[in-house]
This record gives sequence, C-alpha cells and structure tokens, in this order.
Amino acid sequence: MEDLHIRKDGRAGRITFTRETALNALSHAMALALEDALDAWRDDPQVALVVIDAQGPRAFCAGGDIAAVYHAGIAGDFAVGRDFWRDEYRMNAKIAEYPKPIVAFMQGFIMGGGVGVGGHASHPVVGDTSIVAMPESGIGLIPDVGGTWILGRAPGRLGEYLGITGARMGPGDAIHAGFARHYLPEAEWPAAIAALVETGDPARLPERPAPASPMAAAAAEIDAAFSAPDLAGIIARLQATGSDLAQGALKAIGRNSALSMAATLHLVRSARAAPDIRAALTQEFRFTWRACEKGDFLEGVRAQIIDKDRNPKWKFADIEALDPGLLEEMLAPLPPEAAIWEEE
Repeated sequence: MEDLHIRKDGRAGRITFTRETALNALSHAMALALEDALDAWRDDPQVALVVIDAQGPRAFCAGGDIAAVYHAGIAGDFAVGRDFWRDEYRMNAKIAEYPKPIVAFMQGFIMGGGVGVGGHASHPVVGDTSIVAMPESGIGLIPDVGGTWILGRAPGRLGEYLGITGARMGPGDAIHAGFARHYLPEAEWPAAIAALVETGDPARLPERPAPASPMAAAAAEIDAAFSAPDLAGIIARLQATGSDLAQGALKAIGRNSALSMAATLHLVRSARAAPDIRAALTQEFRFTWRACEKGDFLEGVRAQIIDKDRNPKWKFADIEALDPGLLEEMLAPLPPEAAIWEEE
C-alpha cells in the first residue's frame, strides 16, 4: 500500500513506513496491512524473521492517525474509532506473540501507535535520535496499543510516572523502561539490516552499550511520589518534593485530562497482574471504546491536532472533583459485540 512498503527480501519479511510527511502516523488501513503481512509470513518458510523500519529521520511512527476518528466522533459516529482501535489492538497482540523474530529499528519520534508496533517486537532497536513517549493523557485518552502492558513492567513506579505525565524517553531511558531492548548507532543500521536480510538470524544484530538513563538515576524520587494510592496523593508528594523532576511532572499533570490520568493509573497497576498482553489490551479497549462518547478525547484531539491551540477545555479537569463512579463506568466490561478477539 502507499503508506507502507511491504515485501520479502532475502530471508526477511520487510515492512517500511513510507508516510514521512505525516511522521509515519499509523492509519486504520496501515494497521490492517501490517496484520495481513504478519499473517502471510507466519508459516512462510522463506521468511525467517521480520524487519520493520521507517523512512525519514524525524519519526519511526509518531502515533495513530486519529483525525478521521475525531471527525466521525464530532458527527456522532463512534464506530470509526472503535473499529480502528479494535483492529489495531489485534495487530499489536500479533506482534507481541509472533512466533518468528521481529526486529524494529525505531528512530526519531516513537509515540502511541508507534510503540504499539515497535515496542512489542522481540528485538526493538533505538538509536541516538529516538524519543519514546506515551502522551495520551494529554489528548484525553490512555496509554493504549498495549502501552499499559509495557508500563506495568517498567521498574518500580516508572510506569505510573510515564503514563500519567507522558514524559519523553531518550534511548537509555527507553531501554531502562522496557520500551526497547537494543541500542545501536543509526549509522550502523543499514549494515545490520543487510545482515539480517541475508542470514535471517537475529543474533547478527550487533550489541552496543546503552546510553545512561536519567530516569534510572531518579528512580528513588519517582518511586516515592508515584507509589501514592491516587492522583491526589501523587500530586501532594510531588509538591512536597519541589525538585525539577517534580515541577515538570506537576506541569504535565496540570495540563492533562484528570479522567485520563485516573484511568491510566488504574490500568497501569492492573496490567501488573495481567496474565498477558491480550488481557491488558482488553482493559484498554474498555476506555477507548467509550472515549469519544463519554470522555475528553474529542476535545483533546481538537486542541492538540485539529485547531492546535494547545488549550483543551476538559470536561474532567478537576482531579479532586472527579467522580469515582465515572471511572468505574469507563473501565467496566464491554458487551459481547465489542470483543477484540475472535475466540471470544
């Protein structure tokens, strides 16, 4: 398809994002094409592994293409978003569970939907330009695409910090947090890909020492603040700390949707006990299914992506006034017709 270059090359199945002018944003059609390619190569003896990369220096994939979801939602059609997320989540799970190695080379911005593709690969690779984040609370959503699954497995309370604030990670932080497993200078990527294509052997991926992780160095402070039982407690601990990290976190919390942050806190902590990524995705879908109709998502997209005034008028802006019943409603089980998985 136009936005993806999908082909077989030597011993590898190759998928390259080619939507450079849109920061390789993932559309519904792209998610379906990715899934179709993975299905086709699963039992193909020619394909020993899959390599996913992207054109352009600015982004591997900066997120999902949610403009169509916004416009449909404003018109009262919530099925467009629900169908996109269901199909995207099914693709995310297939990447995480794929029986063959998947090597993802992720430069530039890797956010949201980009994490859902590259972050679940068996061999996610970052370089010096890589910037990883799950900033969905800033658009009235939650860290989805299996993001809560990764966040729930980050060291200490780093998952809560990253999910609630949307803080950006460089390559060292991304590896420390579990969003990547390999660091390789980007100048070495073409040779590494050529070796993978020729041999089909993921062991040919060079190992280089990862850069330092500032978030690892701040672990004690992050854990102390973000282990509080709720958002109000987290804010109180950050205010008492007063450090640069705390001030940055408070600034992010002050501009995000209270409903989204409360749901994120619950989902990240629930994901720690989830048996697999499908369980985490199922819980995420409960929120995103209702996000256009009942949450802050449409206003968040308007402010950040459509009008770009960066001034959302949240329905749920006051953390202290947030109704616990609303959170329960947003995260309640869905009806059978909303199931993601075919076996359900």
